[in-house]
Amino acid sequence: MHVSYGKVEAVRGAALAVDRGQIVTMIGPNGAGKTTLLAAIIGLLRSRGRISFDGRDIAGLDVEDRVQAGMSLVPERRELFGDMSVADNLELGAYLHRGDGNGTRARLAAVYGRFPRLAERRRQLASTLSGGERQMLALGRALMGRPRLLLLDEPSLGLAPLIVREIFHIVASLREIGVSILLVEQNARAALETADYGYVLENGEISLSGPAAKLMHDPRVIASYLGGNK
Repeated sequence: MHVSYGKVEAVRGAALAVDRGQIVTMIGPNGAGKTTLLAAIIGLLRSRGRISFDGRDIAGLDVEDRVQAGMSLVPERRELFGDMSVADNLELGAYLHRGDGNGTRARLAAVYGRFPRLAERRRQLASTLSGGERQMLALGRALMGRPRLLLLDEPSLGLAPLIVREIFHIVASLREIGVSILLVEQNARAALETADYGYVLENGEISLSGPAAKLMHDPRVIASYLGGNK
């Protein structure tokens, strides 16, 4: 894929794959193009190249059609509706499946089962939640759309270490329900510990890739993203 802002090419020839039920992470420095690449995959930015989803070329589809096909993005800023309740935010996640009332209720029950704190706060305004609870709400809202591929942009941003561990535990557990995940994350250690496979994006290009456990021990990754030389 190639993604440009005017004459500036932000992503150059990036090729990556996510297998069914797999967690793939993309790490790299700020400004490398990671968020840009996610935005292009979901259709928020125009790109050149092929985007294949479940064997189908979706490069010509708009955002709504990509979501309908089974893709969902949890953006870095979470983009919740602060003046709406937790329950209403979750139900909005099922908007494209609004004709399936029984299915929506079942998914809502499943989300509350996975995120008990959201069940406790279902009537609270989203603006009153803590940072960790907002991230849980953003994840829950995305799951309401029945995604088969979840694009996560910086899920640990601004969260305390204990909450970060909880969020990554939740992300890892999504394998159980068959959700594939493409994870962009500044916390390279947490991302590689969670993922099956990883890519390093630098200056808009993929500079390294491989099984996440192998990247954890790559001297270049240790020096640049994990700290130290151990």
